[in-house]
Parts: sequence; C-alpha cells; structure tokens
Amino acid sequence: MAAELHVELVAADRSVWSGEATLVVARTTSGDIGVMPGHQPLLGVLESGPVTIRTGEGGTVVAAVHGGFISYADNKLSMLAEIAELADEIDVQRAERALERAKAEADAAAERRADVRLRAVSGR
Repeated sequence: MAAELHVELVAADRSVWSGEATLVVARTTSGDIGVMPGHQPLLGVLESGPVTIRTGEGGTVVAAVHGGFISYADNKLSMLAEIAELADEIDVQRAERALERAKAEADAAAERRADVRLRAVSGR
C-alpha cells in the first residue's frame, strides 16, 4: 500500500473534499506543485486552476479552485480556497456560456474563472 497524506479542500462557504491521497497537484504563484507524503513543509498562494487529487483508493478527484492558500505539514495538506467546486458539480453548458459572455464583455477575471471550470471538467 502506498503512503498517504490527509487532504482537506475547503472553500470559504463549505468543505469541498476531505480524505486520504497519494498525490495532489495544484497551481501556486510559484508554478505548479505536486505534494506527496513526506513532502517538505510548505505554505503557498493558490492561483486559479484545476487541483488534481489522486486518492488512496486509486481514483482521481479534480476541482476548480480560484485563489486561496495551500499548506503542508505533518502529513496534512490543507487548501483554503476563495472558491472551489468539484468537477462533477460543474454544469458544463453554464460554464461555456459564462466563458462566451466573459469574452464578449472583455472580462479577463470572469474568463479565467470559466476557463478553469472547463479545464477541471475536461481534466486538462
């Protein structure tokens, strides 16, 4: 059995996902980072992007995360996001409409949020 770390993904309004994982990949202001059990302690700022969690059971959980913080110590990884939603919670058609609307209005922030949601759903 592979070593595991405990992961908590929390948004401002709710707990999004909690469980054991073998690997978590997230985007920070310093670039993409992969955290596995035994990683050096870290504290970073999350950028908008998909977060991929490889679960202890061999599955994959993907979430769209928009800003926040990531910290790892004592085999516990915490991600506190401003906004986070699991890929299977995302309405693809609604996200596509939001992307088109943001492009038409030249709203870069809204365009980035919609793009992240669509990348989380597609696994990109």
